[in-house]
Parts: sequence; C-alpha cells; structure tokens
Amino acid sequence: MQPPMTRVSLAQIEPALGDLKKNLALHEAEIAAARAAGAQMVAFPELSLTGYFLKDLVAEVALAPNEGPLQRLADLSKDITIAAGWAERARDGRIYNTLGIFEDGRLIGAHRKVHLVTYGMFDEARDFAAGDRFRAIDSKHGRFGVLVCEDMWHLDGMWLHFLAGVDAILACSASPARGVPAGETQLRSQRTWNTIHEAAAALTQAHVLYVNRVGCEDGIVFGGGSRVVRPDGIEQARLEGLDAGRLMVDLDPTLVRRVRTATPLRRDEKPQLVIRDLRALEDQGEL
Repeated sequence: MQPPMTRVSLAQIEPALGDLKKNLALHEAEIAAARAAGAQMVAFPELSLTGYFLKDLVAEVALAPNEGPLQRLADLSKDITIAAGWAERARDGRIYNTLGIFEDGRLIGAHRKVHLVTYGMFDEARDFAAGDRFRAIDSKHGRFGVLVCEDMWHLDGMWLHFLAGVDAILACSASPARGVPAGETQLRSQRTWNTIHEAAAALTQAHVLYVNRVGCEDGIVFGGGSRVVRPDGIEQARLEGLDAGRLMVDLDPTLVRRVRTATPLRRDEKPQLVIRDLRALEDQGEL
C-alpha cells in the first residue's frame, strides 16, 4: 500500500559552529514552523546540530544517540518526522558524521557518512571515522535512502538505494559555494549539484530531497541551493540565493509508481553481473 502525500519542509539553516544549545533552539524553531505549515516531515543539512568545520571541537560536541539534544529531537518527533545531522560518538569511541531520522518519539534509523572528503579544503578523515554501509530507512512516509554530501558523488550508495526500492533519496549537505564562470550568474558548484540531483532522480526513479546549509565558517561560504527533484528527473522546487530559508513541498508517492511502471529499470537491472565481476576484479587484485 502506497503512503499518502507527504508535505516536507527542507530547513536551509545557518548553524552556529560548535554551539549545541543555539543550534538545538534553531531546530526547535524550524520544527515548530514546519508543524504550523502542515508538514509531516522536516529535514536539516549535514551536521546541522554542530556546524561543519569543527576540527578540534569534534570531541567536545559529539553525542551518543540518547544524549540531551538528540533526546529532545526524539521527543519533538512524536507528531512530525525529523531528519537532522550531528557528530555521533559510538560505543567504541569513534566519532561519525551521522544523519538520523526521528519519528514517533524515537530514532528510527541513522546513516554514518561513508565517503569522507579528504581533498581540496576538506580533511574530514582527520576527525571522523567512515561509515561502512548504506541501508534504507523505513518511515511511515515511505522508504528513504540517506546520503550525506560526498556520498552523492559516488555511485555505490545511490545504486544500493535503487536496488532497495527507496521512495526518496534524502541528500543532506554542507557544501561550499564555489566558482562563477565568466558570463554566467549561477555558481559552478550549484550547477554541478543540479546535474547530480537530476541524474540521481532519473536513475533511481525516486524523489531527491537536497538540503544544504548557508552561512560562513573559517572564511568558507556555504552554497544553499536546497531543492527537490521528482522521480522523472524534473525539478519540483528550489530555494534561490545564499540566505536561510524553508522549502515546503508535497511528495506524491503515486508519481514514483507511475515512473517505474512506464520505465521498469529495477525489473531489468542485473546486480548479479556486478557481483560476479567485482569478485573477478578482487581475485585479480584490482580492488
């Protein structure tokens, strides 16, 4: 049975670096606004509770899943589903860049960022451990495949979520604004993200919900550009500019079914060939 239409609010916020109290208050305000607008779900960017360029602050702001701010989000999720990001302290002491979904008063699932960025201005592997799996999260609003920023730039997570039959890719990011080509007005970084979103939606035949942050940290400006792309690869809505804002959209689950019926990509997919050839590459020492 298909879930009903879901109204989702994408919260394009400016977190305060390392300030859990201030960021939790910002989350509470966005959740209240989403609830007042009739949304059934609100989604926040990558590391929304902590800020991004944490460096030596990572250990200070890392939270176990049942600690204060996260328990507060769980309590707030009794009547609205919440997706938010934080620095997760695991039982073994490792810290992960994590995005979790809270629903009906509890954390129903979490994704630890797999592809940490270690090039250009980024050095995430210095402070974070890498996740090692992609698992769909089942919500009362459908099946979500969570990807955190750089995870979207690699095919493995997107493809595994496609095989799992997700209804939506939830892509939460802290992506900088970079480059304006001569004679153009659109950021080069946003143009690249737009291409990735549209390809991901068309190939997975799922909604793509992209929520990015704004603001400035360490002299780096974040690019915003939160948007929603339909399962047929067509943009549904977006936020313009580099300011904080909210993007409210209604997701139609029947559109996923119609697109997949018209073009049955999953039916004709052959993952067994990939498994076979990956084993052959491993045997040859190519992996």
